[in-house]
Amino acid sequence: MTDTSPLEIQFSLRTKLGTVINSPDARPAEGRLRQITRVPALAIHFDEMIRRGQVKDFADIGRLSCLCRERVSQMMRLNYLAPDIQMELLYLPPVPRGRFPISETAVPKIANLLSWHDQREQWRQLKRACALA
Repeated sequence: MTDTSPLEIQFSLRTKLGTVINSPDARPAEGRLRQITRVPALAIHFDEMIRRGQVKDFADIGRLSCLCRERVSQMMRLNYLAPDIQMELLYLPPVPRGRFPISETAVPKIANLLSWHDQREQWRQLKRACALA
């Protein structure tokens, strides 16, 4: 007989500078989250809803979120990004004001590439072109 009880894993993420991201004493930065951060987070949430059986398909998500199926499909494609690129996007600091140099429309083009190696190369080029690397 196998145990099917849920498993919870807790861990702390550290930035390159050594600061802990999810520590209780960490204060959130001022500003608003970038669209390029919100959309992949939503895609992960929608994927979890499908896995749990809360929704059947993209059409259900579209009805619940007031988005068309095509937009939901575009968002869900971001789940195919290499894990390290997803982490970079999810942990971008909030923007105090103004626009972020990388648009939300540039990232799905990278997600369409089948190879994570190619995705990483395109991501590096995009960051270099936007003076972020």
